[in-house]
Amino acid sequence: MTSIVGKSYWTKQIRETIARIAPHTSSVLVTGPSGTGKELIARSIHDQSPRATGPFIPVDCASVPGSLFSAQLFGHVKGAFTGAVGSSLGMFRAANGGTIFLDEVGELDLELQSNLLRVIQQRQVTPVGSHDSEPIDVRIIAATNRDLAAEVKAGRFRMDLFYRLDVISVDMKALKDRRDDILPLANHFIEQFADERGLPAKHLSPAAIQAVKSCDWPGNVRQLQNIIERSIVMSEGQEIGPEFIPQSTQGVELLNEETLDFAAADGDLEPHHLSTNVDGYPSDWPTLEENEREHLARTLDLTGYNQSAAARLLKIDYRLLMRRMKKYGLKRRTPSRSNAAGVSPRRRIAK
Repeated sequence: MTSIVGKSYWTKQIRETIARIAPHTSSVLVTGPSGTGKELIARSIHDQSPRATGPFIPVDCASVPGSLFSAQLFGHVKGAFTGAVGSSLGMFRAANGGTIFLDEVGELDLELQSNLLRVIQQRQVTPVGSHDSEPIDVRIIAATNRDLAAEVKAGRFRMDLFYRLDVISVDMKALKDRRDDILPLANHFIEQFADERGLPAKHLSPAAIQAVKSCDWPGNVRQLQNIIERSIVMSEGQEIGPEFIPQSTQGVELLNEETLDFAAADGDLEPHHLSTNVDGYPSDWPTLEENEREHLARTLDLTGYNQSAAARLLKIDYRLLMRRMKKYGLKRRTPSRSNAAGVSPRRRIAK
């Protein structure tokens, strides 16, 4: 069963909340910052529900092209469109008897929102290219890091769909706002990595413990997990020192302020021993493209390759980010399903 790790009052409350809502079939909307473990909450609700023996189907709404979304979500028949050489069940029918998790649901355009609303209302799907509808028995859990109420006011999200999804609301907290969970989570990830690799578990030094507890973790649980894994791989011996823990608590900064620090930390550049050209300038100075690629890679790593969150963090259009990723060969990774976090209900659930 999926575990919710932490000892803060907030996390303890979340365990109680999940136990209370899991037995029901009501739709759940999980909101909060990226990297806080929204999928973990969805899986925990599923695992503790009568649907636990059924499928849990996650859908990354931000990564599926609009032209293919309906086919992937609702299925299609052979010949429905170019390339449809066979029929497809679709994610809703694949989740029949279980739970479908619509991650980043706020990224859907209005047309797709309309299609989704129809399925939720009618509890049946019509595969692309077919006129025959099929009933479905699926619990819907959606997640977003957007303020959907504000999106509704701005005309970017359908009000009727919002209220269909927002039957039970669960709000995630940033890791910096539940500091009692940081060290237990770090130790959990250390043990988890050791179990997965069949290695003896390492431990944090006293200085590393202080660094872990002091950092604001702008990338939340996902960033903490990534840093712990990196620390285990890079550290020698059984003790992890503070040199592997981020010293800044201000999140991702501008490249021109930290490029040398990044390069030096990775062993790619020695700031005080740069080779020079005839003009006395460094001959191996990184190019603008190299800096851009490095910054993109680190931002994607910070967000666990959540492109929507990365685009907002970089303040660029999502499509521009996708083009830059393709240009630099930064392939999308599937976020780990083992992130541990807690949740808190916004209303209708005891606070």
